[in-house]
Amino acid sequence: MIKINRSRCIYCGACVGVCPVLALTLKETYVEYDKEKCINCGNCAKACPMKAIDFEK
Repeated sequence: MIKINRSRCIYCGACVGVCPVLALTLKETYVEYDKEKCINCGNCAKACPMKAIDFEK
């Protein structure tokens, strides 16, 4: 499961563009995350320029 740090996120959409299963959706003031779709590939965390995405255990 991922954790999005909303105070670091700048809503650039980099994470959304690299998600192979479309688990992330860019909204006007946040990124929406669908944990049911997520396959924990890590692409979103790698793509985030602000390091706003981490994995929770």
